[in-house]
Amino acid sequence: MNKLFIIKIGGNVLDDPAALSKFLTDFAAIKEPKILVHGGGRLATKIGEQLGVKASLVNGRRITDAQTLDLVTMVYGGLVNKQLVARLQHLGCNALGVTGADGNLIRASIRPVGEIDYGFVGDIRPSGINSTLLYFLLQQNTVPVFASLTHAGGVMLNTNADTIASVLAIALSKHFDVRLIFCFERKGVLRNIADENSVIRTLNAELYQELLKQGVFADGILPKLENAFAAIRSGVHEVLIGDAASLSRNTGQETTGTLISK
Repeated sequence: MNKLFIIKIGGNVLDDPAALSKFLTDFAAIKEPKILVHGGGRLATKIGEQLGVKASLVNGRRITDAQTLDLVTMVYGGLVNKQLVARLQHLGCNALGVTGADGNLIRASIRPVGEIDYGFVGDIRPSGINSTLLYFLLQQNTVPVFASLTHAGGVMLNTNADTIASVLAIALSKHFDVRLIFCFERKGVLRNIADENSVIRTLNAELYQELLKQGVFADGILPKLENAFAAIRSGVHEVLIGDAASLSRNTGQETTGTLISK
């Protein structure tokens, strides 16, 4: 079975020109089939402040009212996505910028209102992934670049980029040997947020629950961990959380960062 790398990029890397340039160069150099998933939350927050749209987040997830939906559609699906695609094309990588609405690639459902009303936020399942079209695109040496947007009922929906990457990995595992990599600005999952060298090299479900109860993890890492374990439980063989600067190493045989296991 052919290898497929599904790589999610976010955090400060998108806002750091030097770090982003290195990451895109390394990403373009990957020979195997690959998919890039990106967020853009910090830029959305910054532009939202300029437009008078205040950000509201709960456990690292953005509350999306109608104004915020317009904002993230513009920033994620337009500004960030097309800039990334243009730069990858310049590097010789035949990137295709998409949202879940394009080609009906990701069908979603609006998240039900519970204790928290997240607004126009999409929940997705592997059955909602158009894996046939994605498989065709990958076979044509096309590199999908997903903005963190899906759709339902004729409406765009804000959807967590970590979740998109995880569900894509699950859905495409029937076609490929998938390595899911969450790239951000830290070396991996840290035991002590103040110590960059306190990387947890391996993390299984038992240790995760133990550290979760201790309050070790910062809010921003929780969506990554939740989605990493969801992917592992659903048959994805390799999930890695690590530094974007180590992408070349993490797409090879020797890896660094935090390796997620059952």
